Amino acid sequence: MTKNTKTVIILLVIAVLIAAIPLFALKDAEFGGSDDAGSVMIEEIEGEYTPWFTPVLETALGGELPGEVESLIFCIQTGIGVGIIAFFMGRFTERRKWQKATGLENADDRKGKQ
Repeated sequence: MTKNTKTVIILLVIAVLIAAIPLFALKDAEFGGSDDAGSVMIEEIEGEYTPWFTPVLETALGGELPGEVESLIFCIQTGIGVGIIAFFMGRFTERRKWQKATGLENADDRKGKQ
């Protein structure tokens, strides 16, 4: 096993532990969303809280979205973002490989010196 592989495995284990430890360490904790916590805090400070606007989909559907649909939309948004990031990371990696293969590693440096 190479040093790089060991490092990746160690980092993955640490990431899993960071996500799992709070779930087991804090048995009766409530992991609520920040939107709910913010509106509750504003109600405590100001007294009565009325939102400035209603979400577009709730207005279009005439009611509140079910939690499953909200989760689905959030997962789709996350997937699109990850796809875009992975595309560009792959693009940069392949560009570097191509530059090394063609001997153009420092092509940008050569342009500036001429």
